[in-house]
Amino acid sequence: MTSLDPLEFVDTKSYKDRLKEAIKSTGLKEAVVSVEGDMGSHRVQLVVFEFAFLGGSMGSVVGEKIARAVERSIEKRQPLIVVSCSGGARMQESMLSLMQMAKTCAMVRKLSEHRIPFISVLTDPTTGGVSASYALIGDVVIAEPGALIGFAGPRVIEQTIGQKLPEGFQRAEYLLEHGFVDMVVERKKLKEAIIKILDVLCGDKYVS
Repeated sequence: MTSLDPLEFVDTKSYKDRLKEAIKSTGLKEAVVSVEGDMGSHRVQLVVFEFAFLGGSMGSVVGEKIARAVERSIEKRQPLIVVSCSGGARMQESMLSLMQMAKTCAMVRKLSEHRIPFISVLTDPTTGGVSASYALIGDVVIAEPGALIGFAGPRVIEQTIGQKLPEGFQRAEYLLEHGFVDMVVERKKLKEAIIKILDVLCGDKYVS
């Protein structure tokens, strides 16, 4: 799947040109890669963001790929893991992009209804429409150390409210302290941590 340009959007460049540049520089067709594989003894569906592709922004194709990953998880009864790294919704797609927030939330809700685990991993940064949708409603939410996580950036918030924000505001450790994420785990330890979580959540139920 590749993104279209139904709005024929142009800022300093056309959206079509930005897409062509992103495809050429990353070798990818979109800002997420979807795969099926093994985590320990568990078969999983995995979606990973590529920030180099237009800031990992979530447009129509990104939302659809996450939705299809959910459908595969339900069909095959495999846990879903999404590793997010995103500046938020892709504004070149306007409302079509913002619709993906509701769409992805509705889809991961189906995982809960089918009692299939959803593990959300937040890297630096996870912001905007991604943080405000599916990314913070996983059964387990893991953040990498120091990751910027939030909707609007600290500078925008300070300018809006006219106040200085607390030290470390919107960083992973601050969010852990205030109950927005469940764990802060270094990248080199992520695989081990996720396997342990799957062992607890799944037991033998989803083992490949």
